[in-house]
Amino acid sequence: MKTSLFGFAIGLLLAAPALGASQTPQLRAGAAKVDITPPTNTLPSGYLGVLDPLYARALVLDDGSSRAALVTIDAGVVSEDVWERVSTEADRELKIPGTNLLITATHTHSAPRDSAERVAKGILDAIRAASAALQPAQIRLGSGQSHINVNRNIIDPETGRWWEGVNHDGPSDKTVAVMYVYSAEGAPIAVYYNYAVHAVLLGQTDLVSGDLPGATSRYIEESLEGAVAIWSEGAAGDQNPVYFQQTYDLREIRIRDYAKRGIDISNAMPPGGQGLDRSDPKVKRLMDQQKQMALSMGQMLGEEVLYVIRERLERPILQSRLFGAQKTVTCPGRKRTDSGRAGYPGSYVDADPIPIRLSLLAIGDVAIAGVNAEVFNMIAQRLKRESPLKHTMMATLTNGVAPSGYIPHDAAFGFHTFEVLSSRLKPGCAESAIVNGALDLIEQSRIALMKVAQ
Repeated sequence: MKTSLFGFAIGLLLAAPALGASQTPQLRAGAAKVDITPPTNTLPSGYLGVLDPLYARALVLDDGSSRAALVTIDAGVVSEDVWERVSTEADRELKIPGTNLLITATHTHSAPRDSAERVAKGILDAIRAASAALQPAQIRLGSGQSHINVNRNIIDPETGRWWEGVNHDGPSDKTVAVMYVYSAEGAPIAVYYNYAVHAVLLGQTDLVSGDLPGATSRYIEESLEGAVAIWSEGAAGDQNPVYFQQTYDLREIRIRDYAKRGIDISNAMPPGGQGLDRSDPKVKRLMDQQKQMALSMGQMLGEEVLYVIRERLERPILQSRLFGAQKTVTCPGRKRTDSGRAGYPGSYVDADPIPIRLSLLAIGDVAIAGVNAEVFNMIAQRLKRESPLKHTMMATLTNGVAPSGYIPHDAAFGFHTFEVLSSRLKPGCAESAIVNGALDLIEQSRIALMKVAQ
C-alpha cells in the first residue's frame, strides 16, 4: 500500500502543471492533528477507560487573500460555546473569519462531554499547527462508493410499528466524497472525506473512542504517511453502520435485565451500558465483536478513500479561490408532551421557532455546505441534485448545535420513527429551508468567485 501510494504521489507531481505557473496567487495548505482525549481521572463515572484517543484534526487553506479552516473533532457535537470561542479566537489571532471556518463533530457516541475551554483549546492548537505548516499545495477531487451504511428505519415484522433496524431498501447515499490535498513535491498533506453514517458501533462499551470515524482516519493516516485524514459527517440522521447486530443483541439483554427489576425499557433508551453484566461471556463476546467491527469497517471505508485517491481523482482544481458565508434559517417549533422511543404517534404543543445555522465554504467549484444538526439523508441528496456545482457535499453537526434535534425530510414526518418523534421541528419547513438556503449561499459564492476571476 505504501509503495503504490508513493508511486501515485510521484505521478501527481509529474502529471500536474508546475504549481504557480498558471495560478496567481498560489494556494497554500497545512494540516495537523492534536490529541484531545480527556485525562482518565476526569472521565464521568459511567466511563471505564480509554479504548483509543480522540483528536482535533485541521486543514488550513490560504489563497493569498483569504484563509479558511476545515476542522473535525472526535465528539458528539460542537457545542455553541466551543463554536463561539474558536470562531472568535481564530478570527482575532489567525485571520480566519467565522464565515471561513467549518468545525464538524464526528458524532462518536463514545466521547464524554468535556469542558468547552479544553475542547476549544485543542481545536485552536490544531488550527495553529496547521497554519504554521502552510506550504504551496494543490487539490484534486474524486468520489467512490462504500456500502457500510444503511437506512435504519424499518417496519417491525412482529408489531407492524416503525422501529430501528436494517432497511436495505430505504434511502441511503453510499457516496464517499474525497478531497485530496498534496504539496508541490507530490507529498500528501491532507485527505478531507465526506460520508453519511452514525458513529455508534462502540456506544455500549463505556470506553472513550473515536468509533468508526476514528478508526477510518487512523487507517488512512497509517497508509498515507504524512497525511491528516479529516472526517466530514454527511447527512447521517437516519443512517447506521450496516453491521450493527451486536448492539441490538446487547439492547435486548438490557431490556430483559431491567424487566427483572420491574422496569419496562422496551420503548426507551437507557444510558450507556447500564444493565450489562460484563462478566457474562455472551456480553463480553458481543463487546469484543463491536471493537473488532469498528476496526474492520474503518479499514473498509479507509480502503475506499485510498482507492479514490489512486484511481478516481479528477484533474487539479485550477481556480482555488476561497469563499465563505453563513446564514440562519428559522422554522416553526414544537414541544413533545408524551414519551416513547418509536412506533406510536407523539403529541405536541407549539413552541418557539427553531434557528438552524447554515455555513458554506467554497473552494473554487467545490461547495461544502454545513448544517448545525443531524440531517436525514434525503435532504443532502436533494441538495446535491439541485446544486449547480458538480462537487457539492453536506457536512452536518457543523458550527454549533441547533435546538432542533433530528431534521427529517418532509416525507419522513409521516412515520413514527424515534428521530421524527424527538424532532422539535414542525413538518413542512426544514427540508426546503436548508436546501434553498444552501443554494443561496452557493450562488453567492459563484458570483463572488466570478468577480474575482474577471
